[in-house]
Amino acid sequence: MDKLIITAALVGAELTREQMPHLPISPTEIAEAAAAAREAGASIVHLHVRDAEGAPTQNVAVFREVLSEIKKRTDVICQISTGGAVGTPIELRAEPLSLRPEMATLTTGTVNFGDDVFMNEPSSIEFLASRMKREGVKPEIECFDAGHISNALRLVKKGLVDEPLYFDFVMGVPGGIPGRVPDLMHCVASLPSGARWQVAGIGRAELQLAAVAIVLGGNVRVGFEDNIYYSRGVLAESNAQLVARVAGISRELGRDVATPDEARELIGLTR
Repeated sequence: MDKLIITAALVGAELTREQMPHLPISPTEIAEAAAAAREAGASIVHLHVRDAEGAPTQNVAVFREVLSEIKKRTDVICQISTGGAVGTPIELRAEPLSLRPEMATLTTGTVNFGDDVFMNEPSSIEFLASRMKREGVKPEIECFDAGHISNALRLVKKGLVDEPLYFDFVMGVPGGIPGRVPDLMHCVASLPSGARWQVAGIGRAELQLAAVAIVLGGNVRVGFEDNIYYSRGVLAESNAQLVARVAGISRELGRDVATPDEARELIGLTR
């Protein structure tokens, strides 16, 4: 079985300091959290960024500063979010791709997101996919619903996304894929040959789904974007603490954890 790839989702677009006092917000704080997550076992950091007031932003200058600060500190793979926050126009969501990060998320369908709707029309998905291909950015296929898998395969047929594919199943969002093991098994069974995948369990679904993914040969995403608790009612101290727990479980189960360079080779990153 290949080594485990751990992604740390450090910030998110919805979380506030009131909810999580340890949330990294400034470029320096995000970079330091990325370096700590790397030391704990993460090979990828999934990045949302915030403006000076702490609000989510797709501002290219802020992303540029965050990427620069991370590169000063660590060799971790930087994966930017093109989801932004709910309601962000597609043109703004795409702007940070001009920085040509190694990876970026590509959400392949619309989903009810709690009381909101995260819109991803086919034209918007194809726009982002085309932009990623032009910039040489590897898409992580972000699936909030099982039907998003077949949407991604249509992008391959159209020549907008190249194989091998890397999927992220975001499970436990109200309105999306339930955070249950049978639903994960269904998603994995729906994948094309040669695809790699990870699971991002939201809230209390995080740890159970992570353990199952480790055993099945998948990969895992953890971090404050997905879950702020280390145990019931106990806030996590850092993103690195959540990463270290998953890395420890994987090693106890006999599966080693990939370094960033090993993850690059497994995913097929070429630059």
